Amino acid sequence: MKAVADPDAPDAWLGGRLRLRQPPRGAHRAGTDALLLARLVIPEPGAVVWDLGAGTGAVGLAVAVAAPGSRVVLVERDPALAALARENAALNGLADRVTVREADLLEAASARHAAGLAPGLADVVLTNPPFHDRGHRPSPVPGKAAAHSFRAGDLDAWLRACLDLLKPGGRLGLIHRADALPACLDGLRGRFGAITVRPVHARAERAAIRVLITAVKGSRGPFGLLPPLVLQDSEGRPSPEAEAMQA
Repeated sequence: MKAVADPDAPDAWLGGRLRLRQPPRGAHRAGTDALLLARLVIPEPGAVVWDLGAGTGAVGLAVAVAAPGSRVVLVERDPALAALARENAALNGLADRVTVREADLLEAASARHAAGLAPGLADVVLTNPPFHDRGHRPSPVPGKAAAHSFRAGDLDAWLRACLDLLKPGGRLGLIHRADALPACLDGLRGRFGAITVRPVHARAERAAIRVLITAVKGSRGPFGLLPPLVLQDSEGRPSPEAEAMQA
């Protein structure tokens, strides 16, 4: 008799080094974007890394596994997802280095600070902001709709919250839709420098679908456009670099 997969079993990430409980299929679940973001910035030993809009904690937990000397804070506004993030930290034996805070980055600064998101706490901030503005047709799944919805001006407010959390010279890592690059650069202008942009393509012959952005708080360093990251070859097989991200 063929074995039936346990629908409640954790997903295996990073070649099985990370186990991740996620919401049911159809809800917002971490995937390739989270892997891309988790690999974007390599923290220094002892760094404090904040994962903003953490969901179930995939990005921050992947960083905690890859950088054993780091400390990680997961920030999530949805109580159910925050509870899953805490469960995932414990499941992977990371509860001593990973903290979960329930907070909304789009609240006023006073409310964020009261929730523990005080200025200058982070060496590194990693974030995957909601991708769609209110003009897009929302998902029928409430949690997924909330995770993919932004009002006009919300991206700028989100980036200001990232800036507030970072120490001077701290590093930001961000993933967004490729067509949101101008808005991202507008939000970084005057606040960050040493900005790098790397386009992400599903296949080499197709237009970019994502951009990976890094920036340094308060830096006057120059802008850099990096070579593209291609996820699949022409036959749809994962590229060597895409496969390496999951190891």
